[in-house]
Amino acid sequence: MPATEPSSVTDERPKPLHDPDPYSTPPYGEPGPWAPAPPVQHPTATSTPAPAAHGTAPATPAPALTTVPMMLEPTGPGTTATAPTAPIAPTSPAAPVGPATSAVPHAPVPPAVPAAPVAPVTPAVPAASPGAPAVGSVGGQVSAGDPGAALPADPWQRYDPWSAEPLAGAAASGGPGRGALVGGPLQYQGAGVLSESQQRRRLRGRLVGGALAVALVAGGLGGAVGVYLERNGGLDPVELPQAAAAPTGRSADSVAGIAARALPGVVTLHVSGSEESGTGTGFVLDSLGHILTNNHVVEPAGGDGRITVVFNGGQTAEAEVVGRDSGYDLAVVRVTGVKGLKPLYLGNSDNVRVGDPVVAIGAPFDLEGTVTSGIISAKERPITAGGGSGDGSDVSYVDALQTDAPINPGNSGGPLLDAQGHVIGINSAIRSADDGTDSGTARAGSIGLGFAIPVNQGKRVAEELINTGRATHPVIGVTLDMDYAGDGARVGTADSTAGDPVTAGGPADRAGVRAGDVITEIDGRRVHSGEELIVKTRAHRPGDRLALTIERDGGERTLTLVLGSSGGG
Repeated sequence: MPATEPSSVTDERPKPLHDPDPYSTPPYGEPGPWAPAPPVQHPTATSTPAPAAHGTAPATPAPALTTVPMMLEPTGPGTTATAPTAPIAPTSPAAPVGPATSAVPHAPVPPAVPAAPVAPVTPAVPAASPGAPAVGSVGGQVSAGDPGAALPADPWQRYDPWSAEPLAGAAASGGPGRGALVGGPLQYQGAGVLSESQQRRRLRGRLVGGALAVALVAGGLGGAVGVYLERNGGLDPVELPQAAAAPTGRSADSVAGIAARALPGVVTLHVSGSEESGTGTGFVLDSLGHILTNNHVVEPAGGDGRITVVFNGGQTAEAEVVGRDSGYDLAVVRVTGVKGLKPLYLGNSDNVRVGDPVVAIGAPFDLEGTVTSGIISAKERPITAGGGSGDGSDVSYVDALQTDAPINPGNSGGPLLDAQGHVIGINSAIRSADDGTDSGTARAGSIGLGFAIPVNQGKRVAEELINTGRATHPVIGVTLDMDYAGDGARVGTADSTAGDPVTAGGPADRAGVRAGDVITEIDGRRVHSGEELIVKTRAHRPGDRLALTIERDGGERTLTLVLGSSGGG
């Protein structure tokens, strides 16, 4: 029984400001403003009983008893009072299995006797039923002195904040696979503490993981830095000096300005026939679709071939031959249904002087729209081209303009332009280094010897081909001795020709030319061969008046004649 406080102590105890509470409700009931702390209930772990023997019923484990020590606060100055709570009675075996219950009676707490501090009283623990877990002496926790007692999974279930020593009873030893909880800080020992080898393995694992993470981060950073350096030329990239952007326009008389104006009117011709095919160039003459080119460009098409015209913008159209002439090596084709044609303006080849700048446009080796430039190297250069048929019917005689502007196979039929962008010639032939022939179809590259038909001659022939379908050739009316090796062009003789070398009633007969005469000049220009005489004659129109200088019987004389006309082929 608790000791009774002396009356003196009772009289000096502070009196509550309110009337006593008959129900002793804290904080105004007994023993004063300090009420006893409520009991702490702990869930306890139950051990699984061993299987029952054959033929016997399994025993029902009794729930563990929980003892809650209770500390009472002093009821007055300098006084201390402690009172243990009664143990919680075990539940009846007949009751359902469940968590342990506890009840604390609210008995009046006697006043404490002023004396030395009283040690906490450990209440007796009632005997547990068979199969119930052992109960410790503090707060229902397992005591360290109970060997083999099973510990709950969570050590905090054994922590009693209301106990004078909350962790004093939390020391116990566990069975296999379980740790022991010691007093003081809550921690596992025994099997719960990693061994040295386990710690080394864990350390090695962490080191390996850290190394892999560092390697991945370093690899990513290295890749990013490498990409940056590659794209920017290193940490200190090289930046080369460069001119600022300039206006795109060019002067009209520059090569770029000439090419810009002329290219829309230049076309590429793809010709295919039953036996051969080829590529050449042409240029637009008018808005009706007429295109001027070389005869040897369209000749492979024959009568049933195909000619495809490709314009500078990529538009294509089929073309048909309007007329062609092998003697002049000129042809006119026509396209229909094409809008926006850009005809080129024709210049005057008589105004050309040696050294004038020129621009050539064509499709060498099928490279469309190729622009080259050079100068006029010479004028009135007599050349012959063709002759592949063997009978001379396809030989062309041209009093050509010579240029060093690069001209290659595929340029044939393209325009030769002056500084104003006017057409002054039709590119037709080159001197090839591989065979030494004047051939527009030679497969060798340019060596700076290109030849163009003067536009004045091309204009006349084109007009005739468009209007009549054929061209007329000016003639003198004589047959020349092509085997003559001397200087000049000799009129054939009865022995060298199959018929009369001078056409009766022709221009030469009317002018007084006789068989065997050697023609040395035409209009004051020297003639060195029969081919050259033909070339210079073809440079004129039928009806033109010429002055011929001839040698006869060791003397020279000058004759005047009017050129006749013959149908072309």
